[in-house]
Amino acid sequence: MKKLFFLLFLLFCLSVTNVNAQKIGYINSEFILSKMPEYKEAKDRLDKLADRWTKEIDERYVVLNQKKDLFLREEVLLPTEEKEKRKTELQKLENEIVELQKTRFGVGGEYFQKRQELIKPIQDKVFDAMQKVASKKNYTFIFDKANQSNLVYADKKSDLSDDVLKELGIK
Repeated sequence: MKKLFFLLFLLFCLSVTNVNAQKIGYINSEFILSKMPEYKEAKDRLDKLADRWTKEIDERYVVLNQKKDLFLREEVLLPTEEKEKRKTELQKLENEIVELQKTRFGVGGEYFQKRQELIKPIQDKVFDAMQKVASKKNYTFIFDKANQSNLVYADKKSDLSDDVLKELGIK
């Protein structure tokens, strides 16, 4: 029985020693990306594209609303066939706008694809640099402070953001 307790005690001590040997750090990916000129350029391109597409959709909604207003004013005077025809046209126009919104900004839409094309390679560079820093400095875990993590408190000494920037060649 004493041997069993001794063995359990030894295992407990070894596991505690092993836990203490783990190094934990964090980065702030927003800070790192804000220091990268290629990220700023890609984000500007993406923002301009989104603004252009948003403006296009807004203009179509303005036209739709004008047509709806005109229809509502003339509805009383129109024969039943013409009313149905215009209602169908308005519904078709509205469906086209909704479909355009989905195509541009929906899940897997053009905005998402363009973001993947422009931003993801930059994020991958940051991730690779972070992995190299973590490996060189023997970190077991790295958290990202920027991405709504549950990181409640972090000592500045554990912030590896500047090291990642150095690894990327950014000062």
